[in-house]
Amino acid sequence: MLQNLRGWFGFSSGLIRVALMACLGLIVAGCASSSYAPAPALAASSDYSYRIGPGDTVNIVVWRNPELSMSVPVRPDGKLAAPLIEDLPALGKDPTALARDIEQALGKFIRDPVVTVIVTQFVGPYSEQIRVVGEAAKPQVLPYKQKMTLLDVMIAVGGVTDFADGNGASILRASDGNKQYGVRIKDLVKRGDVSANVEMKPGDVLIIPRSWF
Repeated sequence: MLQNLRGWFGFSSGLIRVALMACLGLIVAGCASSSYAPAPALAASSDYSYRIGPGDTVNIVVWRNPELSMSVPVRPDGKLAAPLIEDLPALGKDPTALARDIEQALGKFIRDPVVTVIVTQFVGPYSEQIRVVGEAAKPQVLPYKQKMTLLDVMIAVGGVTDFADGNGASILRASDGNKQYGVRIKDLVKRGDVSANVEMKPGDVLIIPRSWF
């Protein structure tokens, strides 16, 4: 009788261990990948036009007026100042639109000004910057560039930490109504799986969670 009881308890303990291992396996599998829909491989818009933001440096060239031509920074309030120009809004404008505004401002002082604006240092509006948070080696804000990919972003931030759940990462996409997409950073960076590389969009937030296993 005692031997039968011991056998039964041994069998039950074995079942419990198997059940616990199965549950643990499910938990690990659930944490190994994102629960969000995969991010679209292609996301860049063909009609994207760079918008000027605070911290940009613009080179203003006024034809036949070298004394009015110079390189100036865009202030934190999104405005710039130059000779004969005070507090001209530049935030969110493309270089051509800004050039036309400068021509209008200078038209009060010189006849038929012709202005060209060249952006020489790129930061961009805050709404279009790429933000990387969580377990990146160097979490930071990056200026968006046309056709920028997830791999470009990971190179810029130096990869992920040893504690990152790379395949549990996600992109929060403001341009899609703050929809969240899953991305496979571990497969891309650690395993060289180029199918995991996806295009970024202006304003994306890349979230890299910590792995608990």
